[in-house]
Amino acid sequence: MAMIPSFFDNRRGTIFDPFTWEPFKDFPFPPSSLVSHENSAFVNTRIDWKETPEAHVFKADLPGLKKEEVKVEVEDDRVLQISGERSVEKEDKNDTWHRVERSSGKFVRRFRLPENARVDEVKASMENGVLTVTVQKEEVKKPDVKAIEISG
Repeated sequence: MAMIPSFFDNRRGTIFDPFTWEPFKDFPFPPSSLVSHENSAFVNTRIDWKETPEAHVFKADLPGLKKEEVKVEVEDDRVLQISGERSVEKEDKNDTWHRVERSSGKFVRRFRLPENARVDEVKASMENGVLTVTVQKEEVKKPDVKAIEISG
């Protein structure tokens, strides 16, 4: 059972410091030093998925990437995969970096497509750093209704 910290920690006899408190230290997550920096771009790749009457539409913000650096694939088991790589900026030995916040590395996002998705009709386009993937939907067939004459 996780304990909620109080301002006075009776176990140590110290005052609770919210700036040094590690709320997830007892959870079985790997330490942040073991998480590859290469995954940071994966975390920051935001993708929206909406369904219209005609299609499933995915939009991904990929600022600074060219379409040649992005791959869109559909696997046999109806999984849409969007992947790519954001290269690290070349360093000049004479440069002094004050802050590095833009992520670099590989990213992969996968989405299981529903049964009504036509995996043979997928289109992708990229404009102003936004990737749009459109997966057409199968037309909903209205059931044939046949009137049956009632005898008697």
